[in-house]
Amino acid sequence: MIRVVMPFHLRNLAGVGGEVLLDVEGPITRASVLDALEERYPMLRGTIRDQTTQVRRPFLRFFACELDLSDELADTPLPQPVQDGTEPFLIVGAIAGG
Repeated sequence: MIRVVMPFHLRNLAGVGGEVLLDVEGPITRASVLDALEERYPMLRGTIRDQTTQVRRPFLRFFACELDLSDELADTPLPQPVQDGTEPFLIVGAIAGG
């Protein structure tokens, strides 16, 4: 099982209170985790990544094992601790200001 932690606004939209557990088939990549997340919670489609281009939305970042994976290719395997379920895959809302 893959553990996914989302920011409050996405948890609220999906109707979940905390960490989400997902069963992901095939290689464990950012794309496969997001596919499984959107399959289970269809209301999240288009909120994390563009539905057509699959490019992540501005002001969202992806982290795992203290690494920023936001600019990695979507089909790059996630770190082994994420694949094992010992570490979560984090979707983090970025903060901007001026």
